[in-house]
Amino acid sequence: MPRRIASLGYETLLAAAIVLAGGFLAAPLVTPAGNVPGNALALPGPTGRWVGFALVYALLGAYFVRCWSGGRRTLPMKTWRMRLVRDDDSGEVGFRRALARYLAAGIGPALAAAAYAWAPSAWVGAIAAVGWVWALADPKRAFLHDRMAGTRLVADQRPAA
Repeated sequence: MPRRIASLGYETLLAAAIVLAGGFLAAPLVTPAGNVPGNALALPGPTGRWVGFALVYALLGAYFVRCWSGGRRTLPMKTWRMRLVRDDDSGEVGFRRALARYLAAGIGPALAAAAYAWAPSAWVGAIAAVGWVWALADPKRAFLHDRMAGTRLVADQRPAA
């Protein structure tokens, strides 16, 4: 479990970099045009925010699904010597299963966003961790998104290249 938590922290740093780069690339597409009075910051409207979110979410999805499918691994998975396998040990994780894992990983953050929209509170952010906290109660110590996608993280016993 400590290796998975350390890998998750490292993965969070890489995902944050992807989000920042994606947001920077999406900014010209969603920033409102026109004159802004004084030194006011021009913020995108609701449509622009949704478009920006969708672009960044798709970019993160492309990164993770590509790295998880076909026997590939993310940099933190390589660093911490872990790999993603099918739960039934029937081969490598394919595109569909990796996509299912990515979409299932968003359940906790989506629930937290919905709870915050319904009743803003600092405590609803804890809901975002439901997918990772799930591993504490799961008999196989699987994260919720791994359980739903039929995958699991295992220690890579192969010698380092």
